[in-house]
Amino acid sequence: MSAAARTVTPPAPRPAAARPGSAPKRRRRWHRLVIPLGLVATLITTTLVAQALDRPDADDPGYLSPVEAGEHGGSRLAEALTRRGGTVARETDVRAALLTARTGAPTTLFVPAPDLLRSETLSRLSRLPAGTRVVLVDPSVRVLHAAGLPVEQHGRRWATKVVGPQANGRPCPLDELRPVRQAAAQRQRYTADTEIPLDLCFSAGLARLPGTVDTVLVGADDPFRNDRIGEHDNQALATALLGVHPRVVWLDLEGPEPPPPTPSSRPPVTDSSTEGPGSETTPADGTAQGRPSRPGDSSDDRRPADSDDGPAPNPLWGAFPLWFWAMLVQLALALLLAALWRARRLGPPAPEPLPVAVRSAETALGRARLYQRAGARGPAGRTLRTAALARLLPWLNLPAETPRDRVATAVAARTGGEPEQVEELLYGDDPATDQELLDLARSLDALTRAAAESPPEQTHGVTPTRTEPTEGEPR
Repeated sequence: MSAAARTVTPPAPRPAAARPGSAPKRRRRWHRLVIPLGLVATLITTTLVAQALDRPDADDPGYLSPVEAGEHGGSRLAEALTRRGGTVARETDVRAALLTARTGAPTTLFVPAPDLLRSETLSRLSRLPAGTRVVLVDPSVRVLHAAGLPVEQHGRRWATKVVGPQANGRPCPLDELRPVRQAAAQRQRYTADTEIPLDLCFSAGLARLPGTVDTVLVGADDPFRNDRIGEHDNQALATALLGVHPRVVWLDLEGPEPPPPTPSSRPPVTDSSTEGPGSETTPADGTAQGRPSRPGDSSDDRRPADSDDGPAPNPLWGAFPLWFWAMLVQLALALLLAALWRARRLGPPAPEPLPVAVRSAETALGRARLYQRAGARGPAGRTLRTAALARLLPWLNLPAETPRDRVATAVAARTGGEPEQVEELLYGDDPATDQELLDLARSLDALTRAAAESPPEQTHGVTPTRTEPTEGEPR
């Protein structure tokens, strides 16, 4: 075959994936999913925390108090009951409130914070005189069990809902609530756990257990608070529930009910014949006539309610619903899995080529500015002298461990200077000021230039190394 007819097949082009530096980069799309989910989780957590802080607690000062004019007080409700012709008796002691409810005409006992009562006190509510109405605001499971009420909680909302008086498609059986059209009463729902009849209203947010003592459970405190009583028909609902009887005993507790006094804390009983004018007799229960015992009268009053049942539970667990803690656990697990997933990719640093070319002048300028900012004149001077020696020693054919005096002599012989001055310039003290550092840099630059421009024949006692010419260079 002739050379003209011979065909040369060009080499196949290298595929793009095999070219160095052109491998497709793996796109990281995890942030497109993590960032939106993180923002949503942060928004939900912030909302829940803000809502929990905004909601009043039963042990807050002035909570649903008839003399508190703040947002979470009940002064507006007390004024509305007074305008209807009723009387409101504020009691800050449990014994005094029960004694007032037992005497006189049928009474409505309003307990805005039933969780502050002891279990023994709650069990005594069912033994009040016939015809008494007891109104409990948002009672917990412990309160329902301690009071012996056959009622169970059936779902709790995050926020109170405004609903009508119907429940399960049936009208409300309470005659006094017929004028009420809508009210914010559905937050905690109730249901009967036995066959005992239970009257439900406002989508099961209000429950009445008829009997000798008429017990009413309200699953939200919004209709009684000053900041919500003016909305919808909240005021009509609250006044209708409490205004069944002309007298209302308002139990306004400032904290958990203290335990009963122990025999050691009871004052001694004195003979009535030795008492002077104005003295008070002390009955067997330890309460002075005409002056009910108040929280804080004894040293044991600092103990929390139901201290005889064991240590008080942590109030933080009850401040948030169970699903909130479940969400926190899920978020913690998600963060742990994300950390483990990212940790498997950690390793030693891998060298990579610079994405752009950096000029040597910029690198030198950046390093000089670092020295200047740190005030490192000594290290900067030593760096300049080391660089100058690294350039001079190969030109003079001297090894790196050559003594200082010999290096100075060789440099001076090539540049025509004094050996003492050259030795001071190459091995002298560190510069103390910026001007000395600048002069040192200029002198070293001039010395290396002079050594490079001087012919090797001017060197005394130094024989330069003869290098072989490269290919293509004339000998």
